[in-house]
Amino acid sequence: MKAFYILFLLFVCTAARAQTISITGTVTGDKHAVAGATVVLQNTGYRTVTNENGDFTLTNIPPGNYILQVSSVGYTIVNKNITAGTTNLFVQVPLTTGTRQLDSVVVQAAGQLHSGFTRLHDVEGMAIYAGKKTEVVVMKDMVANKATNNSRQLYAKVAGLNIWENDGAGIQLAIGGRGLSPNRVSNFNTRQNGYDISADALGYPESYYTPPAEAVERIEIVRGAASLQYGTQFGGMINFKMNHGSDSEKIAINTRLTGGSYGFFNTATSVGGTVNKLNYYAFFQHKSGDGYRPNSAFNANTGYAAATYSFNNRLSVTAQYTHLDYLEHQPGGLTDADFAKNPRQSVRARNWFKVNWNLGAVSLDYHLNPQLTFNTRFFGLLANRQALGLLTFINRIDDGSDRNLYIDHYRNWGNESRLLYQYNIGNMPATALVGFRYYSGHTNRQQGYGNNGSGGNASDFTFTPTKASDSLRYSDYVFPNHNTAVFAENIFRITPKLNIIPGVRYENITTRAQGTYTNVVFDLAGNPINPQQITDNKQNKRQFLLGGIGFTYNLTQPIQLYANISQNYKALNFNDLRTLNPNLRVDSSLQDEKGYSADLGIRKSTGIFNFDASLFMIHYNNKIGSILSTDATNFLIYNLRTNVAESRHYGLETYAEADIWKWIKGPAATTAVSLFSNFSLISAKYIHSKESAIEGRRVEFVPDVVFKTGVAVRHNRWAVSYQFSYTGKQFTDATNATYTDNAIDGLVPAYNIMDLSADYRISKHFSLSGSLNNLANAKYFTRRADSYPGPGIVPADGRSFFLTLQARL
Repeated sequence: MKAFYILFLLFVCTAARAQTISITGTVTGDKHAVAGATVVLQNTGYRTVTNENGDFTLTNIPPGNYILQVSSVGYTIVNKNITAGTTNLFVQVPLTTGTRQLDSVVVQAAGQLHSGFTRLHDVEGMAIYAGKKTEVVVMKDMVANKATNNSRQLYAKVAGLNIWENDGAGIQLAIGGRGLSPNRVSNFNTRQNGYDISADALGYPESYYTPPAEAVERIEIVRGAASLQYGTQFGGMINFKMNHGSDSEKIAINTRLTGGSYGFFNTATSVGGTVNKLNYYAFFQHKSGDGYRPNSAFNANTGYAAATYSFNNRLSVTAQYTHLDYLEHQPGGLTDADFAKNPRQSVRARNWFKVNWNLGAVSLDYHLNPQLTFNTRFFGLLANRQALGLLTFINRIDDGSDRNLYIDHYRNWGNESRLLYQYNIGNMPATALVGFRYYSGHTNRQQGYGNNGSGGNASDFTFTPTKASDSLRYSDYVFPNHNTAVFAENIFRITPKLNIIPGVRYENITTRAQGTYTNVVFDLAGNPINPQQITDNKQNKRQFLLGGIGFTYNLTQPIQLYANISQNYKALNFNDLRTLNPNLRVDSSLQDEKGYSADLGIRKSTGIFNFDASLFMIHYNNKIGSILSTDATNFLIYNLRTNVAESRHYGLETYAEADIWKWIKGPAATTAVSLFSNFSLISAKYIHSKESAIEGRRVEFVPDVVFKTGVAVRHNRWAVSYQFSYTGKQFTDATNATYTDNAIDGLVPAYNIMDLSADYRISKHFSLSGSLNNLANAKYFTRRADSYPGPGIVPADGRSFFLTLQARL
């Protein structure tokens, strides 16, 4: 904490004393003054609102080039390029009437990067992002394989991400940052258009649904300090902002057709537009393929529909619905020896995975006055996932016996309401945000045995025991939980350069586990001994307060220092309460995880050279991890999931990008050659552990180095991008085992991958794009699984080619 106090004092003591000017002006609309319009100098702390005569004043502005943004309810946002010199400026800003309030519009001046990567402004929509490390992936500017949701390409410029590559179709997203497990994005609060999309945001925050990149406008990422506005997690928040209908056309149709290696086929069609006061958008995607390995075929369908009705310039209502269903044949894992011999082989033919996902949301936006905006959002999930297959060690042959069957049903709903207030303290503007959240989750989880897959029942997800002893090994649980939270943040603009952003969040959490399971002990011949059915009824109530504070200091108009520190909390999930998995056991005395995270960085996000360099720290208490263990006979090897120890994660994350051609030729250059580099160093170790085998060991799933670099060239109708990715070695358990016979734990060696993508705009209505992934056909793997889709080593895809034809009508 001392470092942050020193940093704060330095900011105050070094406040600018250089020559400054004032910018005054008048905002009009339809030849009348516009009162209450918001006037902002982008990427600075300068902000004000117009008075009843439409006049505004910004004082103490240092010399430089700026973008002046003016917005007001019922009018289209205007951006003006201005230059502050040695004399005061007067600016006349006429606004034009808009049919609906847009979320945000960014107009880039000549010479700006169009790289598909930027950051969030201090205030966007109904959220405060000042003082936080934020990243935004802009889809329309990406030259990447969107049909397969290729995470390695889409998130290439997001520093420090560890990516698990489960399949080549991008059905499930698996990314983690700063030494946190990538498993189904479970260490991020994952959202779509601002609402939760995971199985259970509190008790089982794993995402089986990933929004298709072809339907996404942009991906917003906020790191650890997001805990104050978005709840209990250490990784941060990821929000997929979906496309919306055209504002200028009554109907616009876009269709994409993609074919590729290993029988890949994808078709995606969207339709949208604006009719009077109604804006609408609908999207459907179908993808199927045979997969890189045998027994890995898939068939997936995704639909999304949204409609916004603007009653007037102040009130609008939005309804959205998402559906996903897919069936996936899973090839299982491999041993180290099998992978070295042939990574494309499969020794499991009876593993299947099935998902049905239904998301709904209704939101209301109401501008009470030019300074005060209210949003309330109701959302819900009705879904299930079913996993069928063998969970026995991969170094044992498939004996054809009945398969393990896991079935989950999720019924969740919630409400999140926010009030954003723009006001002044003296001559300085300030922004306040207060919010409320209620969440109710209900999961029914059944685990047992299904059929053996013979007689045409390969993908029959039905509990069908074939002998009496099977019925004794079932588990049937209900996991209800409730969460109520209130939160607040405020931007205090101390000087035109210095902002302080304190925040607080109060959480009230109740989780329950109610059900029965059968405790079975087996003899050496595999026969059950004295099976007992046990009734379980657990309840855990807790309430706590999270606090945090952030700072920003604008060194110059485009360069900003930022810092934050905030508390984090993560509740136990359902897998930590009860699971039937021969490869995994859970410590009965498991506790919630607590800790804090901090960032200190410097960034620039305008112009032809942008960068972000930051130091981070995460401190975990009671960190949950896996310890390689054996049973009392020393015969059965398994992972024990327990509170391993405290852990500390330190790291450096850097991102830099420049349009080197425009740097050389100037802003008039018609060709863009953008070079980017993304580099992170991470050290994460266990400390203060009772287990001597763990003390000082590296935290699992933490590559010490992650490096990505690439170049993109744009000229007239062409765009080509090349990317190189390197991920350092990592361990999969807390003891840092380098090898195990069953391949569940061990070293994940370092690997590097190259990708090549290109776009060509044939005409106004047609375009062609292609990608060559894993250019050098590297043979590598990113994870060792202890359950589905393994167990064992899960090989990543080899070289693959994809071609997309797009038509806009």
